[in-house]
Amino acid sequence: MSGDRRKDVVQHLSEEDLDRLLAEVDDPKVILRLAFVKNLYEGDTIEEAARRVGKSKATGSRWLQRWNEGGLGQLTPNFGDGRPPKLVEEERDELLELLRDGQPWKNQEIQHLLNEEFDVEYHPVYLSEFLDKLGLSYSIPRTKRPSRPDDAEEILDERVADALDEGSDEPHNKRDGDDEEGWVVDDDVRTDGGAVVGFFDASHPKPWDNSHRMWYVDDPHIERPLVHVHEPAVGFYALDGESVVTFTEDQTKERICECLERIREQNPRKRILLVLDNHFAHTCEYTRKRAHQLGIDLVFLPVGSPDLNPIEQVWKQLKWEASPLIVESAAEFRALVDELFEQLTNRLSFAKAWIDKFLGSRLQFLS
Repeated sequence: MSGDRRKDVVQHLSEEDLDRLLAEVDDPKVILRLAFVKNLYEGDTIEEAARRVGKSKATGSRWLQRWNEGGLGQLTPNFGDGRPPKLVEEERDELLELLRDGQPWKNQEIQHLLNEEFDVEYHPVYLSEFLDKLGLSYSIPRTKRPSRPDDAEEILDERVADALDEGSDEPHNKRDGDDEEGWVVDDDVRTDGGAVVGFFDASHPKPWDNSHRMWYVDDPHIERPLVHVHEPAVGFYALDGESVVTFTEDQTKERICECLERIREQNPRKRILLVLDNHFAHTCEYTRKRAHQLGIDLVFLPVGSPDLNPIEQVWKQLKWEASPLIVESAAEFRALVDELFEQLTNRLSFAKAWIDKFLGSRLQFLS
C-alpha cells in the first residue's frame, strides 16, 4: 500500500472510541494492537505503525487485514482460553521463511517467534510435533568449513563412480606429472574377487574424558594417575570386508602405507576402494603409488568435508564408550580401542546414509 494509510483502514471505531478503549484495557497484547491501529488512523504507513509498537511490517500487515475484516473482535482474539489458533497455510509458509532466515533456532526462540509474530502459543510437547510436520529437522548443527565446495556431495559421487569404473587402463591413483615408473600391482596381490569399500581416518582417542559426569563426595576432581597414549589410532571401517585399527608412531607417508599394507593383508583377493581425506601423507605420490601396488583405489573426499566420511561417527562413538572406562596402562587402552573398534565397525548403521547416497544402484560392484 502507498499514500495515506487512513484510506486503507476501515474505521470500525471513531478516534474517540479508540482512545477510550486504549485507556480502559489492561491486556498488553490488546494495547499493542489498538496502538497500531491508532498509528494508522494518524497517517502512519504499515511499517511505521508496526515499528512504533515493536513489530515487523509482516505482522502489521496481518493485523491490518484482521482489523479490516472483523474489527476489534478479529484483531484481538481471546488469549486466555488456552487453545491457540492454528496457523493457516499462508502463515505456515511465512513462518518457514522466518525460520529459514534466522536458523538455527532453540525451542524457546521459536515459541517466542510464534507468540510475537502470530499470536500463537503451543505446548512444548506439541511444538516439537508441529515443527516436525512443518519439515524442520532437530539435530546438532554441523560447522560448515569455508573451504567446503557447495557441491561436495556431487563431487564425491563422481569420484566414487570413477573409482568403480574398471574400463580405464590408467592407474586410478595416478596424476599428471607423477613418475611413470612403479605403477604396477604387486605380483602377490589379487583383485578379482569383487570389491571392498571402506573408510580411512586417524584419530586420537584418550583413556579419559572430563565431559562425563561422575559422583563426588567433595569438590569434583581427579587424583588417579592418567594413562597417556601419544600415538594416533588409524582405522579402516569396511562395509563388506575386515575392518582394521592400529596405533602408529606418527602419520607420515611411510606409516600410512604400513597401514595400507595391513588393510590389504586383512582383505585379500578383492579390489579395495578407500575413502579418505586430503592429508598430505594420503595425497602424496608415494602413498598413491603404494596404494596402487596394493590394489587399493583411493577416493579422496572434497576439501572441508569430513562429514562425508562415516568413520568419523565410529570414532565419536568409540571415544564416548571408552572415556569412562578405567585402564591401568597404555597397552590395556590400545586393547580396549581395538575391541571397541571391532564391535562398532560390525555395524553398517554408521554408513547407511552414505551407502544409500553414494552407492545405491552400484552395490553390484561389491559382489
